[in-house]
This record gives sequence, structure tokens and C-alpha cells, in this order.
Amino acid sequence: MALHIVEEAERCLNCKKPLCQKGCPVGTAIPLVIQLFRERRMDEAGAVLFQNNPMSAVCSLICNHGAQCEGHCVRGRKGTPIHFSAIENYVSSTYLERARFEKPQPTGKRAAVIGGGPAGIVAAMRLAQMGVAVTIFDQNPRLGGVMRYGIPEYRLPKRVLDRYQEILETLGVKIRHNTAIGSSLTIPDLFRDGYDTVFVGTGTWRAQTLGVSGEAGGNVLFGLDYLMSPETAEIGERVAVIGAGNTAMDVARTAIRQGANEVTLYARSKHISASSDELEYALLDGAELVQGKAICEINEEGPCLRRPSSTRMTV
Repeated sequence: MALHIVEEAERCLNCKKPLCQKGCPVGTAIPLVIQLFRERRMDEAGAVLFQNNPMSAVCSLICNHGAQCEGHCVRGRKGTPIHFSAIENYVSSTYLERARFEKPQPTGKRAAVIGGGPAGIVAAMRLAQMGVAVTIFDQNPRLGGVMRYGIPEYRLPKRVLDRYQEILETLGVKIRHNTAIGSSLTIPDLFRDGYDTVFVGTGTWRAQTLGVSGEAGGNVLFGLDYLMSPETAEIGERVAVIGAGNTAMDVARTAIRQGANEVTLYARSKHISASSDELEYALLDGAELVQGKAICEINEEGPCLRRPSSTRMTV
């Protein structure tokens, strides 16, 4: 157990009105988890996290903690907030490895889950734990959705996602990879073949566009498309990344790892939507940040800049 995690837990004030918990989008019982951790009741702490949010092991790595739990911590008003993300990651990862899941008695009900991303994984897990026979239909060869294909390995190790697949298989969930519902198979086909219910969790695979001239050019890649298979993209030595969210930071850092010598992030305003940690990592890796510039066009040389007007562009 890393000493700094123990020290972080000991710094928690166990507030009567935990603002950290209010800042969490899924209402994680942060004070309770920290207290159980202090008492070395690891299995109980992990169970609290897992029952509230089965994706806790993932969220502990990729959530914007500075704007959520840690950003609301009372300790942060006059100093450094409690780094709950580190505690959560240790506890939830340990729980995933230790926990033993058993296939429950079948109810006779069947459910089809379309999509193997976070929503589909959690839905399938919850249903299977209730005794429902579940089949996941996923268009990709491995489960995880955007978590696997849109987030780099250095941010989210794929072994975490592999563990979720192991749990699903233990619970009796069947998985049909490389199967997109809506082409050869449709939702009516699923009901025809005896499924009682269908859960649709197809994810956020569609890239957000700028709506400017030139973005259909051969020298332009959408961030998500690039992150899915960066090794197949010829990006050159100079890369412009339009946007300032976490995806933009992932693109910039991945491009640097691919050998780009000059990577510049362009933000249309002074506001950076990426977490402060991810921005700092991108800058440490060697990316540069240009703020207060909007993109009006993209040509063979790259983006054409102008100062943003009162009308905001979609980036």
C-alpha cells in the first residue's frame, strides 16, 4: 500500500456535510470509503464503491477530479485537497482483483445489450446479477467502447477493461463481438428471437465537427478517429490540435509519442475544459497551448486563426 495514499486518507476531515460527495456526479460515499480504508476494511470499502458505481476503477483514472470531488474538498480552500482519486483507484482496483462473482439462479428472462461500452457493461452486469440471461452485441472485437478505443493506454490500462469482461463471463453473459445491430441484425430480430428486453448503449462514436471549410481535407483527422488507431495515421512532424478538452490532450500526447516534434493546442477562449492534470501532463510532454484563437478555416498548411467573436464556434 503506497504510503502517500494512507497519508491522504488521514488528512480527511470526515465532514458532516461532505461537499466532495456532492461534487461527485454519481454521489460516491467518499467519507465512508475513506473511513473504511483507514480501518483497513478494504473489501467493504471496495464493495461500497462497486455497488454505487461498477466503473469506479475506470472513473478513478479518467474523471475530472479537479472539477468534481477534489474540486469541492474543504481542504482545498486553504491548501491541497484530499486526492481521493488515488485512494479510489487503489481500493476499487484491489476489489476488482479480489472479488469473486457467482452466476445467480436464472429467472428465465433474456436481455440483449447493444453496445459494449461503459453503459452496456454496467447494464449487462446488473441484469446478470439479477439472474437475467444477457447477450452483449458489440461492433468491436474487444469490449470497452470508447474507453478501450478512444482513451490511450497510459491513461487507462486495457487490463482494467479485460477484468470487466472476465467478470461478465463469470456471470454467464454471452458476448457477440464484431456484430453491429442495425445492419444484418435489427432490434425486431432480437425480439423475434426471444429477448424480453433490449438495452441500447451505442456510445459517443460520432466526432464533433467544427463546421468550417477544409475539415474534409486529407490532412485533417477527427480526434476520436485518430485515437482509435494512431499507429495507422501519418501525422508528420508538426501537428495542430483544435480544442482544449481531455480528448485534445490525449491527441496531443499521443502525437508526441508517435514522434511529432511540434504539437500545438488551439483553444478559442481562456477557458480550458480539460482537467488541470491532463493539461499539465500535455504541457510537460512538450505540447504548446495557444488561447483566444478560433479556427475559421483549415487549409493544406494547417488551421487559419482569428480571434473569437461574440458568436461562439463549436470546437
